[in-house]
Amino acid sequence: MTTSTGIRRLRLLPMLVVQCLVVLACVAITTLVATSVQERTLRQVTTERVLDVSRSLAALDQVRTAVTGDRAAAMAELQPLADLIEQAAGVDYVVITDAEGIRLTHPTASQRGLEVSTDPADVLAGETFVGTETGTLGPTLRAKVPVTADGVVVGTASVGILESEIAADFDQAIAALLPWVLGSVVAGCAISAALVVALRGRVRRLEDRAREAETQRRIAGALRDATHEFRTRLHVIRGLVAEGDADAALQYVDGIAPVSTPGRDAPDVADPALRALVTGLADDAAGAGVALELDPLTTVTPAVLTDADLVVIANLCRNAIEAASAHPAAGRVRLLVVADAHAVHIVVDDDGPGIPDAARLRIFERGVTTKTPEGTTAAPDRGVGLDIVRREIAVRAGTIEVGRSAWGGARFTVDMPATPAEVRR
Repeated sequence: MTTSTGIRRLRLLPMLVVQCLVVLACVAITTLVATSVQERTLRQVTTERVLDVSRSLAALDQVRTAVTGDRAAAMAELQPLADLIEQAAGVDYVVITDAEGIRLTHPTASQRGLEVSTDPADVLAGETFVGTETGTLGPTLRAKVPVTADGVVVGTASVGILESEIAADFDQAIAALLPWVLGSVVAGCAISAALVVALRGRVRRLEDRAREAETQRRIAGALRDATHEFRTRLHVIRGLVAEGDADAALQYVDGIAPVSTPGRDAPDVADPALRALVTGLADDAAGAGVALELDPLTTVTPAVLTDADLVVIANLCRNAIEAASAHPAAGRVRLLVVADAHAVHIVVDDDGPGIPDAARLRIFERGVTTKTPEGTTAAPDRGVGLDIVRREIAVRAGTIEVGRSAWGGARFTVDMPATPAEVRR
């Protein structure tokens, strides 16, 4: 059992690995797309922010007036404004220049009054610039907007954010995304594992059903063959009896089912069919080292028992004989039949190993037997007799009970209504 379970787990492992790899690939692609979108969004938002701040700064009357006046006075007036905007807007620098490209404001005091490090010609010509340039503070994403007064460009307003700050914001966003990515991987693998196990269980059940169906097919085929052969032999026996050649009929029957204990006394029972059946069963039992006894309380009204009754008796007795043959000493089987025009009562006892409680609900299933070392198992050529008994009793709305005999083996008790006479004829 442990080995079988281990083999099934090994078979599940490759499928589970493939499923996890698919999950990892999907999550990786999704993560790449998400990070790319996050980076574009962050850069777009940053661009819009520096552009809005620079435009708002260039539109201030205070800035327009200051850049056209005295340079020293403009520096003193505009630097506090630039510092305030940096803090309020969360940008790294605010640079205002005059019409000659001289810085009036700058985060570094030593850079004020000097010419800007990047060419301001296009902006002083009235164009707006948005992009990344390297200045005194390093690579920055910046927006440069011309400052105009009465339609004339009188200076520039430049606002920028360091690329290092943008990268830090991006890293922070990715760090916040990672737990979700890892959670998706774990959840995806767990769900895949559950689906693989469920699918494998479903496939295994289908395989079991397919094997069971194949077993039933083989049994049905074997029964069809046996039925055909049986009908052929019956035709031969009927022909011999019809011709009055009883000796030839007996010789033919002996050839089919030779009697190993000739001269056995027939049981004292009124019904000839039951008498003949018990005689044959007793012969089979003796061949297996088992003694078949007919309970002295057996009473049968003649012509009451039907072929179905005899089939039930035969299968129960053969089952008991097989069980009793496992007895270490002398096996014993006892048959009691009480039948009249109203009811049929059958009891079969044996001194075999008995039937475990856990198996009593399953022994009537086709292909199930308790006569294997491993316990209750299905086999294509065994476990048929009790299924036939169950079906015959069910047709008659009868009952069958399984218990323990006085000898310690199994006891089967059958009660069912007798078949009406008009049906028996």
